[in-house]
Amino acid sequence: MDIKILGAGCPRCEELKKRTLNVLAELGIAAKVEKVTDIKEIAAFGVMATPALVVDGKVMSVGRIPRVEEIKGWVLEARA
Repeated sequence: MDIKILGAGCPRCEELKKRTLNVLAELGIAAKVEKVTDIKEIAAFGVMATPALVVDGKVMSVGRIPRVEEIKGWVLEARA
């Protein structure tokens, strides 16, 4: 599984990364988690607001910090 956290490194982006890593640890799922800060790469996903969460190339959330339950659902869905 490939997960990308899109954002410039603001506290909201860091919170999204923390929640995502906690979900992966809780579920015992191994994934490559990458922080993307390059504006051009972020824009290539069609994202105009951060933070954003991308799971296996699919944009799941934009411009907000999703609830832990939402992140769990997306991770489990991508794993299926």
